[in-house]
Amino acid sequence: MADKTSNAMWGGRFSEGPDAIMEAINASIGFDQRLAAQDIAGSRAHAAMLAAQGIITSKDADAIREGLLTVLSEIETGSFPFSAALEDIHMNVEARLKELIGEAAGRLHTGRSRNDQVATDFRLWVRDQCDAAMDGLGALQTALVDQAEAGADWVMPGFTHLQTAQPVTWGHHMLAYVEMFGRDRARLSDARTRMNDSPLGAAALAGTSYPIDRDATAHALGFDRPCANSLDAVSDRDFALEFLSAASICAMHLSRLAEELVIWSSAQFRFVALSDRWTTGSSIMPQKKNPDAAELLRAKIGRIFGAQTALLMVMKGLPLAYSKDMQEDKEQVFDAADSLMLALAAMTGMVGDMQANRDALRAAAAHGFSTATDLADWLTREAGLPFRDAHHVTGSLVALAEKRGCDLPDLSLADMQAAHPAITQDVFTVLGVDNSVASRTSYGGTAPDNVRDQVARWRKRLSESSPHA
Repeated sequence: MADKTSNAMWGGRFSEGPDAIMEAINASIGFDQRLAAQDIAGSRAHAAMLAAQGIITSKDADAIREGLLTVLSEIETGSFPFSAALEDIHMNVEARLKELIGEAAGRLHTGRSRNDQVATDFRLWVRDQCDAAMDGLGALQTALVDQAEAGADWVMPGFTHLQTAQPVTWGHHMLAYVEMFGRDRARLSDARTRMNDSPLGAAALAGTSYPIDRDATAHALGFDRPCANSLDAVSDRDFALEFLSAASICAMHLSRLAEELVIWSSAQFRFVALSDRWTTGSSIMPQKKNPDAAELLRAKIGRIFGAQTALLMVMKGLPLAYSKDMQEDKEQVFDAADSLMLALAAMTGMVGDMQANRDALRAAAAHGFSTATDLADWLTREAGLPFRDAHHVTGSLVALAEKRGCDLPDLSLADMQAAHPAITQDVFTVLGVDNSVASRTSYGGTAPDNVRDQVARWRKRLSESSPHA
């Protein structure tokens, strides 16, 4: 027999209740109950405004306010009786409010629709996620800055194509991610600014004839202003897409760092040791210490990318204003936000605990002809060769060192001069890895003093809680 519970919420338009399949596809309470706090905050602001405008009585507004606080308490303590037959969080809250305060509950929905109600709730929730993600990024940046400061002059190989390229410092490498995550914070901050317009009061799509005060409800909920167009207010999900876009770029950065931790913690590299908190053993190989947290983080990133694509697909074909398709806007965003916050927390923990192997870093930096560019630069600067000629001479010396199984600093002056007679003993001052990194003093370069300057810059910015790089 069809369930008729929901008919009272719809009025007399439908003579029979939906069958079980329709109820299952139509109901969203299984996931949108996460919007409960935002839904109740919006309703409290709306009720207060209705009373201030003389649309409902102060007595009814007081009853609504107290009733909503009771509903919120029930939800927070887990005693609230959620019902799939009531479809969504809005109907569940309203039905329970009616049980608590009676007829006054029916006046709460004056001058609004579920369309502007859900748009408001969802914006408030996504705005909260932006704030949480920015805080999480700040904590991760602080952990990276701590690593950078400790290793400002620790030499390690810098890579291109995962091949040894030039020596850099550990601190410089850590700060590269600080910059990336700084841009992520800025993107979230920018998105938050754009989403901070209130849809509440746009009603179904055309506004309302009641003398509501949309500025009052906007300011009560921390919005900057009301949305200027009622059609756009209820049909817009750009705020969620922007959050997912910023989250996806941030997730990509997290995945790149996770990949490096996986590589660096391997027996072949031994650049870092991850603590037991973030690794597991093997069921059969007792020597193994697997970087499972980094690997799982790397995999979870795909969920965030997928959420962005899924919501784009939902929205791409929808005419104005609201369509039921938009009920599918939340689960993906909820999952992406959960995955992002988990990834940020895990990465912050791994970075904070990891121990860099300074000796292994230095040994690796000294191999692979990492100072070849320094030799070419010296030939251009001191011997006056055009850089392309210097590049050719250096290449011939690299080939000689490779043939002999040694590195460039191990070649003799005679070997050097055989490649070009203008080379002098002074060339050896630039071939050591310490000399190499110390010479990279251009702004943004890897020199230890540069690293310390950037550490100080970021300490200041992070202490000011600024999301902007």
